[in-house]
Amino acid sequence: MVETFQKKLSDSAAWRWTALVLLASAMFFGYIFVDILSPLKDLLQTQRGWDSVAFGHYAGSEPFLNVFVFFLIFAGIILDKMGVRFTAILSGSVMVLGAALNWYAVTDSFETSGLKSFMDGILNLPSSWWNVTPWYEGMPASAKLAAIGFMIFGCGTEMAGITVSRGIVKWFTGHEMALAMGVEMAIARVGVAVVMLGAPVLANITPVSVSRPVAFSLALLCIGLMCFITYGFMDKKLDAQGATEEKDEPFKVKDIGKILSLRMFWIVALLCVLYYSAIFPFQKYAINMLQCDLGFTASQAGLVFFVFPLGAAAITPFLGNYLDHKGKGATMMILGAILMIACHLTFAFVVPATQSVVITYIAIILLGISFSLVPAAMWPSVPKLIDNKLLGSAYALIFWIQNIGLYAFPMIIGSVLAACNPGVTDPTKLDYTVPMCLFASLGVLALILGLYLKLLDKKGGYGLEEPNIKD
Repeated sequence: MVETFQKKLSDSAAWRWTALVLLASAMFFGYIFVDILSPLKDLLQTQRGWDSVAFGHYAGSEPFLNVFVFFLIFAGIILDKMGVRFTAILSGSVMVLGAALNWYAVTDSFETSGLKSFMDGILNLPSSWWNVTPWYEGMPASAKLAAIGFMIFGCGTEMAGITVSRGIVKWFTGHEMALAMGVEMAIARVGVAVVMLGAPVLANITPVSVSRPVAFSLALLCIGLMCFITYGFMDKKLDAQGATEEKDEPFKVKDIGKILSLRMFWIVALLCVLYYSAIFPFQKYAINMLQCDLGFTASQAGLVFFVFPLGAAAITPFLGNYLDHKGKGATMMILGAILMIACHLTFAFVVPATQSVVITYIAIILLGISFSLVPAAMWPSVPKLIDNKLLGSAYALIFWIQNIGLYAFPMIIGSVLAACNPGVTDPTKLDYTVPMCLFASLGVLALILGLYLKLLDKKGGYGLEEPNIKD
């Protein structure tokens, strides 16, 4: 009995997997909120007056503070200084705050409030090249406030992401860490599937309301905050037993110059931003695209698209295991880019022409495989290309560059969509050909970089094609 009591909580499979469930649940609820309005683009236009430009600016607002005020780096500093327990609860609270503002912005109450009049009068910035903010003149007041809430939420969810990773390391070092990381990622991605199915169903309950799904997801985020608080008690107990957190190399300003001079850094960073910009912004528009191309309702489109995140979640652990034992990281990145190009071109030309649900399903499943191939191969490759002493700073810069793409491309796609559909007022009759071609062009650039990376690996012997685990 004494021996059992003296064991650390993390030595108990039941306790450490309970910790993982709490952390993963919070991220699951966070992923639900990230895309809660994505399947409701048509309702946002009919109920709140959000055209494609307004929707694109809202969708791009999430990483705004991470990009332009470097909050992602500040979040890492907070985590280093205050630890997992404090940062987890802080991130959960920030997510709830941002989500609450987002919810209020799309309610009927906001439409009749004095705050609406106030928002109408501010943030009316010209639609000029220098305006890199999410706001512009003529943007609906509800979209302005929702963008503010979404960018606050974005700070919380980015902080939560790095905190959860650190928490898993803390509890699973010496145990099933790789499995735990894969399970957490899979659970989080299932959140995207849930929202694509659930948001339209909740919204279309009589009376139809775009705010109802947002309110539901806000309630889930409150549960996620409670998960973080419960985890905090477990974490405190673990600390009392003498556990220590494994620290990453902190971000160092002096390392920026060294990293930016590395050719390999730029290849990886550009691959990252090109690929993620072709996937995550696509998720924002996918349901509306299926409505327009197949004549589906939002609920029907959700039933089709939900296989994308589910497929990605299911295949990721297997790909990770293959990379660990067989390698072929560079080849996988190339294959992932090819699949992405083919899928987006299918959405651009084949699906509208044939209106085939079968072809649509195949394209979405293959895109899910692509979504698994590239990240699974790319992130383990970074330590092979960049000196370990610079790794922490390199990751911070890569994530920052990635967020630039995630910020800009939803706005670009929204503007392109509006420009390609002049005079179209029905949100279910839009032509998505050019936006899908734009996504495919990102894949072409990623393919070129992937081929170049494989060539450099062959010449330089970086080991990208070698397994991560040596027998």
